[in-house]
Amino acid sequence: MNPAKLSFALLFASGLALAGGSGALTPIAAPPVNPSIRFPELPLASPICTNIQRIGLTDIKIIYSRPGKKRHAVFAGLVPYDTLWRTGENASTKISFSTPVKLGGADGVQVPAGQYGLYTIPNEKAWTVILNKDAGLWGTDQYDQKKDVARFNVTPEKIDPPVETFTIDVNDIQDDSATINLMWDRVRVPIKVELNQIIDLLVRIQGSMNSPAGKQAKTYLLAATFYLDHNTDLPQALIWVNTALLKPSPVSYQLLYVKARILAKQGDRAGAMAAAQESTKLALDAGEDGTPYLKMNQEVMSGLH
Repeated sequence: MNPAKLSFALLFASGLALAGGSGALTPIAAPPVNPSIRFPELPLASPICTNIQRIGLTDIKIIYSRPGKKRHAVFAGLVPYDTLWRTGENASTKISFSTPVKLGGADGVQVPAGQYGLYTIPNEKAWTVILNKDAGLWGTDQYDQKKDVARFNVTPEKIDPPVETFTIDVNDIQDDSATINLMWDRVRVPIKVELNQIIDLLVRIQGSMNSPAGKQAKTYLLAATFYLDHNTDLPQALIWVNTALLKPSPVSYQLLYVKARILAKQGDRAGAMAAAQESTKLALDAGEDGTPYLKMNQEVMSGLH
């Protein structure tokens, strides 16, 4: 072969080899990063709960985190005895009252309206319940006993079956009282809540009933029922019922039911029986709306025998 042509062939082959090698060594480009992709939100081990309950005219709000038992021993285990506890997990439990209340029963304390941190010191025989002015702490590290608003003891109760997830509920609700329950595992700590609103309401009801706005059948019914339920001035309650019954109204059967209960409490069995019977008759005439009063009147009449 001509030397010149051989040199050209070798040079051409070398170029192909270099080109092929260069292509094989080219790095693979990484996929573009999408800045909108973030690490996903995961479930909380102790989810937050907000419990809002009205008692009478008072609103109670509780914000707390709910740890789970998860096969562990809880008190004297996950939660040590005789040690300040945030009464939940994560941020300290917050509790607020829209009006002043009394907490803790006979040996309890008066608490002004406001928001507080709820702390406890668990013990097998008695829990110390604490309300502290500082409601914004995380845990107990910066807890200052000098900021306590209330501190009292509550006797714990055993419950069965066990409660898996720490729970704070408000139960046993009356117009002027309720119970805040701290419950976890086999322990319930009942905190009595008492309100001082009934006397004020009775005065306000009386004032309203003396005004022209109060002289309506439904208003008479509401006032008489409240007085009856609180066993207050039954003669006045009976006057309101009888006044409302002077004219037929859509609530006449309800008024007669209240009258039957008042007379039964006063010992007038014959009058109570007659009122309950008349209420039953009018309730039947009222159709579906009056249905509950059939059983309610029957209960009144059964109690008269």
